[in-house]
Amino acid sequence: MNIQGQAFRTIWLKPGDLTRIQIIDQRHLPHQLFIEDLETVDQMATAIKDMHLRGAGLIGAAAGFGIYLATLEAPKNDFFETFIFQAAEKLKSTRPTAVNLAWAVDRQLNAIQQGQSIEEKIDIALFMATQIADEDAEHCRHIGEHGLPLIEAISRKKNGAPVNILTHCNAGWLAFVDYGSATSSIYAAHDKGIAVHVWVDETRPRNQGASLTAWELGQHGVPHTIIADNTGGHLMQHGMVDMVIVGSDRTTYTGDVANKIGTYLKALAAHDNNIPFYAALPSSSIDWQMEDGLKEIVIEERHGDEVKYMEGLCESEIKKVLLTPLNSNAANYAFDVTPARLITGIITERGICKANRESILDLFPEKKQHG
Repeated sequence: MNIQGQAFRTIWLKPGDLTRIQIIDQRHLPHQLFIEDLETVDQMATAIKDMHLRGAGLIGAAAGFGIYLATLEAPKNDFFETFIFQAAEKLKSTRPTAVNLAWAVDRQLNAIQQGQSIEEKIDIALFMATQIADEDAEHCRHIGEHGLPLIEAISRKKNGAPVNILTHCNAGWLAFVDYGSATSSIYAAHDKGIAVHVWVDETRPRNQGASLTAWELGQHGVPHTIIADNTGGHLMQHGMVDMVIVGSDRTTYTGDVANKIGTYLKALAAHDNNIPFYAALPSSSIDWQMEDGLKEIVIEERHGDEVKYMEGLCESEIKKVLLTPLNSNAANYAFDVTPARLITGIITERGICKANRESILDLFPEKKQHG
């Protein structure tokens, strides 16, 4: 995607230096564009855990590159494998909810085992990390292609009037390597000349909607309006939302969707107002071992300071302010689970399916042994 007309991904090898990975440090957006260099697996783990980067697909790609960095750091002797497996566990422990992280790490470990020499294992890790990133971008592009007809159909019904789409958190290209999941169809429609308008939930407590989704939509020229998280239901009641598209950090093979906290409430409001509610996600976000999202998906609990404090631009400086009584406790559940019954459909790189076991497995028949 573009930043001030220049093509960017969210993560890449530093040009001319195969020992460094570069990322957009999203903590500084939307006010500053800061590129961070990562040279060690510890730095990559910190970047994931402390949300220098975030989003299901991007976390997976970062983990893939993290294992590659581990192969560069590892002692070139009999302790090479031990170091790699320790690095894998370190990366897996950074964020528990997004399935892409462990998926990418395990894919790297399986690939590296095929190498005969340490040098070959390093080459394999570099190839696989690049492949994981490229696949993520390509899958998101296909998600956009499959979701585009949904927006086109609504546009035709409205005789070309803007299609109002509500999204939650950031499932845009900043959450993946490129294109995004929930936003990919929006970008495709906008680029095709279809009038669209996006209601952007601010997404407390970290405000990924207000700071990230709004920023990237603005960079692409997509009309949008930022709203407080609790505004969506009102908009739906008054016919101001045509469809909802959200992302997913982990989806069960039965169709339950874990996404940023507050997604479930949007699904309830959409269901009550007969508004289509879609989850857009690459298949790397599907957990083929989990059947019941409410019982099985681990919900990450982050530090309460994210709720109590807020950062923003003040007099040309980024400042942090306390919103609450200093000694009040704050709970910070990062995700919730939307049951399959509230989801109109799931948009994947292979097409759109219903949020149930049969439809998902029909789209991915090679996974039927898991179902």
